[in-house]
Parts: sequence; structure tokens; C-alpha cells
Amino acid sequence: MKLKGQVAIITGASRGIGKALALRFAREGAKVVVSSKTDEPDKKLPGTIHETVREIREGGGEALAVKVDVRDENQVEDMVRRTVETFGRIDILVNNAGAISLTDVLNTPMKKFDLVMGVNARAAYACSRAVLPHMIERRYGHILMMSPPMAGDRAPGKTAYMLSKFGMTFIAQSLAEEMRSNNIAVNALWPVTMIESQAVMHFWPDSREQWRKPEIMCDAAMLIVTRNPSDLTGRALLDEDVLREAGVTDFSKYAVVPGTNPEPISKLLAAS
Repeated sequence: MKLKGQVAIITGASRGIGKALALRFAREGAKVVVSSKTDEPDKKLPGTIHETVREIREGGGEALAVKVDVRDENQVEDMVRRTVETFGRIDILVNNAGAISLTDVLNTPMKKFDLVMGVNARAAYACSRAVLPHMIERRYGHILMMSPPMAGDRAPGKTAYMLSKFGMTFIAQSLAEEMRSNNIAVNALWPVTMIESQAVMHFWPDSREQWRKPEIMCDAAMLIVTRNPSDLTGRALLDEDVLREAGVTDFSKYAVVPGTNPEPISKLLAAS
């Protein structure tokens, strides 16, 4: 129960990594705000915020379902208000909600550009900004972006998407400095390999041997949010590196297909 008594908001928590994080945080004692647009069953996508909350409660945890379009700052502010009214505090925010577009500039119209920027970078900014007053008041907090290190690599064919994800990391690193004196940590976390999720299933349906389970991200996230905020902030971290620092050397248990050794995500993206 490493998070006992804490309150966590997780966006995009109706499925995939977000749902896995919500369930894990709840098992560790956190009261979890399950946030997503999906509050009714969708024929194309599994999961709803209510299903995630039900699973948390069935496991003995506490949770609140909040339908939110993270592109709408009014809905974001309402989510934060309801969190504080229900649980009295906010300790952790995970900006997990995401939109993906693996198309080049000519095939990415402005509507799609605005979508990925709105759901990724802009929403991370809005959600972080909304929780800050509550974290500052208590002089404690963790904000975690699900975004990659800003390496010098180019991203042809994925310009809009990678711009939006690097934007999240830039926010993390800049905001970390702004909040350092308030004991609020802001970090980014990204997987080395593909993680089993709806997006991965859609874009790479025939590559299950290259996937890892979401549990690797959950284990890495736990190691981050259980640290003293002043001890780890402003970092763009990879799941394997976080786990290696904690002494983990065998990652085989995370493979979706037992006995496989998934390749780095960078290789698969380069080939897509």
C-alpha cells in the first residue's frame, strides 16, 4: 500500500496503459479519479471509465469516474473541482490520454494536427495547470507525462505526432523548474518497446512478439511517484532505465508472447 491515503488523477484511464495504472495505483492504496471521454460502451473500442471504476471497487479500492474531453479546459477544471470535492486533495496527476497519427505533413490536415496537439501537448498543459494550486497548497505532488525523451533524432512521417509528444516532455522539464521550490515533481515516462494497447493493436496488429505488457509501465511509474518529489524531477525517463536503477535486470516477464525479446520502439516506428 505504497500510495495509501493519496489521490491520483489518471487521464485516458478507460483502457490500455491508463487503465492498468488506475488499477495498480488503487491496489497500492490510492483513491483514483478515472478520467476519459469514454463513458458508454463503444463498438470499436473496449472499456469505459465506469468499467475501470467497477474493477477498482471490486478489488476493495476507491475511485471516481469523470467523463472529460481533455481538449476542453472547462471540463478539465471541473474534473479537478470534483476530485477535490470528493477526495479532498490531489497528490498525483498522470497525463496519459493521447492521440496518435503516423502520417507525413502532406497527409496530416490541420484538423488532425489540432487533434494530436490538443489531446497531447495542450491537454497535458491544461491538466497540469489545473492541479497545481492544490499541490502547491500542500507543498507536495507528482505530475507524470507519458511522453518520450527529446532526442536529436528526426521523425519523418510522424512530424505532428512527435511534435505533440515532445511538447509534453518540454512542459515536464520546464514546469519541473518552476515547481522545484514547491516540492512538486514533474517527469516524463516512455516505454522502450511497444506496449500492448489499442493504438499498438491498430497500427501493428501482426507484431505481438514485439509487445510488452502495460505492467512494465506501471512498475516504472510506481518507482517514480513513490519517490520524494525533490529527489526526482525534470527528467525524461525510459521504463527500462527506471527499473534497472531499482535493480531489475530481467524483463522477460513483461513480454506479451513468452520467450520473445521485443525490439525498441524506435526501430518499429522507423519501419512504419
